[in-house]
Amino acid sequence: MSKKVALVLGSGGARGYAHIGVIEELQARGYEIGCIAGCSMGAVVGGIFAAGKLREYREWTESLDYLDVLRLLDVSFRLGAIRGERVFGRIQEIVGEVDIENLDIPFTAVATDLTNQQEIWFQEGCLHQAMRASAAIPSLFTPVVQGKRMLVDGGLLNPLPIVPVVSSHCDLIIAVNLNATNHTHYQLPVIERPAALKGRIDQMMSSLGSRLPSFRRKSEDEVLLLAEGQQQADDISPAAAPSHDDDEAAPKSASGSHVAEFSGPASLLELVNQSFEVMQTSLAQYKIAGYPPDILINVPKRVCRFFEFYKAPELIMLGRQIARDTLDKYESERG
Repeated sequence: MSKKVALVLGSGGARGYAHIGVIEELQARGYEIGCIAGCSMGAVVGGIFAAGKLREYREWTESLDYLDVLRLLDVSFRLGAIRGERVFGRIQEIVGEVDIENLDIPFTAVATDLTNQQEIWFQEGCLHQAMRASAAIPSLFTPVVQGKRMLVDGGLLNPLPIVPVVSSHCDLIIAVNLNATNHTHYQLPVIERPAALKGRIDQMMSSLGSRLPSFRRKSEDEVLLLAEGQQQADDISPAAAPSHDDDEAAPKSASGSHVAEFSGPASLLELVNQSFEVMQTSLAQYKIAGYPPDILINVPKRVCRFFEFYKAPELIMLGRQIARDTLDKYESERG
């Protein structure tokens, strides 16, 4: 007998494509999705599924070529690297004009109201606006302004919105956490792409943060200054320290110790996104502890960076694989 599922789709940037694979696996096994609550990319995928357009959305994301991706990135110089009008405009074309209360499946999109510093649930009104507000990732997409409210990504307060489905009349609550940290055996599947395409996309995504302060560049400048200071010290006291041929190429501080290579975020954009992910990971654990779902599907956050939205085919495949393994275990334990 099929089970009715309340599905919770968490936030996690590009890893949200994994939600598509999870939904496909649930349907393949005969689970009926009775309601959905989503945050950020979870709200986008969940809303599109509730509108009956998931197949069209998947086909679109998997068919994007180099020029398509470039055209979608409407770079902004205010409150976010990307305005998002082209991306969400295309989503609106796929879904059409529809209100949440008219969907066949009850749906909740979670956003954050910065003005009033509170969590917002969209359970009625324009689906497109709800998805856009819920997915306004700080520093990446520009916020949504509604009246006096400025709305951004729901992951700021609730990256895994389990509470909206707790009172639903479903047999199971299944939550998909995109910020798992302890599932190291999963790797992103390898899907061959033209080398030129992948290189150009990597370059393009890196350039989004290049106009912002570069911490890596600053670090290199500091290394040079330290190296110059050491050289001046050596010129004054050449016998102060012995010479080591193997160490000549490594910059040293004024105290003579080696300067470690900087390995942190390369730009302000990457710094903000990494900070946002750390926060979401912690918040998701609190949500899971407070309202444990019947089934928790964990997608490791290390499989891709937050903004690698061009990896849809790989992430969809990975989502289905993880869902398959998790459901196999759950069903075998239940006999």
